[in-house]
Amino acid sequence: MQALKHFRIDFVITAAVLVVAFLYNNWTGVGLTAILIVVEIVFSFDNAAVNAKYLDRLNHFWQNIFLTVGVLVAVFGMRLVFPFVIVCLSGSISPWRALHLALEKGDPHTPGTYGYILTEAHPAIAAFGGMFLLLLFLDFMFDEDREISWLSWIEKPLQKLGKLDVLSVVIAGLFLLVASETLVHETHVHTAVQMRSIVLFSGLLGIIGYLAVSGLSTMMEEREETKDHEFEEADSHSSTGQKVLLAGKAAFSMFLFLEVLDATFSFDGVIGAFAITPDPIIIMMGLGVGAMYVRSMTIYLVRQGTLAEYRFLENGAHWAIGALAVMLVISIRYDLGEFVIGGVGIAFILAAWASSVVANKRDEAAELAADNEGAKV
Repeated sequence: MQALKHFRIDFVITAAVLVVAFLYNNWTGVGLTAILIVVEIVFSFDNAAVNAKYLDRLNHFWQNIFLTVGVLVAVFGMRLVFPFVIVCLSGSISPWRALHLALEKGDPHTPGTYGYILTEAHPAIAAFGGMFLLLLFLDFMFDEDREISWLSWIEKPLQKLGKLDVLSVVIAGLFLLVASETLVHETHVHTAVQMRSIVLFSGLLGIIGYLAVSGLSTMMEEREETKDHEFEEADSHSSTGQKVLLAGKAAFSMFLFLEVLDATFSFDGVIGAFAITPDPIIIMMGLGVGAMYVRSMTIYLVRQGTLAEYRFLENGAHWAIGALAVMLVISIRYDLGEFVIGGVGIAFILAAWASSVVANKRDEAAELAADNEGAKV
């Protein structure tokens, strides 16, 4: 019951959105919106688990900002504006023409429609998102300071390789080069050579974007830690204002990182939603509400201490990210399907959760045995 109370606002908004969907397109709109809500929630659980790791570093105020302002960016920015901009750029058409195509709700398989143009842009989107997520996965695996290992037979050797600072960038770059040579093919709009250039450029932007946002977040966080140490030795009354300001900057940079991370997770979902319906309004409502649940789930994981309770959940989430990154790049040429991509991520999460439960029970049994031995003595 406590968990349900945490999502009560989401339930209210869901009911309101379904009413709007009914007024917009009768029961068909309600059904399609409900399906998209479920798809977004189920396939984005790994997003919530990873976000929780970073959101745990923010105070209560910035966690609420993530739920309010941040969700507006996610709903209107990624679920409505992002596809619109991609259609304008990829189709070389004006915003008015893109808006007209969006309202036509044309078949995504028909050349010239809104969904078709967006699907044609998928290789560039997949390359950008794949590189961003791959670096996130590799940086986690190469982190020498990480104390918990789940798949120790492979994670511990990877941690040792982390002594090479730029290894993750090197691997991501090589992976992008191989993918551009083996997975790219010509489309109705571009030749194979043009598509190879588009994929390389988009993947490079993904690498640069990750390094820029992650680097800014790390820099601000380190600066905040340094100032906190200085403030412990100084008069707290004379430095309170400056301390709040610096904490705000660090929190804002972390908030930006979370927004970019959330956007990267949603790339594939936005494209895949057009396989369910070509209506951008229904897509925005369904994926938008689903995104709200994912963010509330993130807050719930943080405030309930779930990541600490289930020790391998964070590892499983990052393995899910690594798998998603690889599948995104593979999807440049092969259609893997939303259920395959989402299913692999859920499998990693569930396996990590089950391993955590077993480990907790083993620890409890060991503690009980130790207590019994102590009682005997």
